[in-house]
Amino acid sequence: MSFSQQSFSAMPLVGILRGVHLDDLLEIIPRYLEAGLTTIEITMNTPDILHILRHTSEAFGEQLNIGAGTVCTEEDLDAALAAGAQFIVTPVLDEKVIRKCVEAKVPVFPGALTPSEIYKAWSWGATLVKVFPASAFGPGYIREVLAPLDEIQLMPTGGISLENMADYYRAGACGFGLGSLLFDKEMIQNKAWDALQTKMEGVANCYRDLQP
Repeated sequence: MSFSQQSFSAMPLVGILRGVHLDDLLEIIPRYLEAGLTTIEITMNTPDILHILRHTSEAFGEQLNIGAGTVCTEEDLDAALAAGAQFIVTPVLDEKVIRKCVEAKVPVFPGALTPSEIYKAWSWGATLVKVFPASAFGPGYIREVLAPLDEIQLMPTGGISLENMADYYRAGACGFGLGSLLFDKEMIQNKAWDALQTKMEGVANCYRDLQP
């Protein structure tokens, strides 16, 4: 099972889950797919993450892009890939991790913030660059970075809302990393699965409405 670029391009929203239990994840993923979302990231600092990655990739890997987030070391990378991760997301720049992903033909979305970091990530072979935390500078920053670096694919992450998604999109964002906007902690704690699906559908529709 490998990453589907076609599915991601059609709906380039990466749902970020941290600290989720497998039982809850098995309720979330079918609803996530039903909402029309295609790509999900589960962070490496989630308890029992390798078991979770193995189980979810076996159960849903044909329908869903399942990635490992918060990958900070080569050891993290090796463990995530062995457990079935189809793409890799990092919070910081690590040249070895990026190059190893490129060599293995695994999509990698490294985190970067400054223009120099963003350019380094891209030059090392990043599939796209996760601009994190995007909320530090806002949509105008994306536009300014892309003025001289217009070949780079940028995915703002952190502080994206239904209200500002359009501004980031018009600024040139190629996709979005989304945590609480998709996954309301209280809804998950209360097992309010129908409400959670409605929330996820609203986010997906918000992105669809941006398309020409």
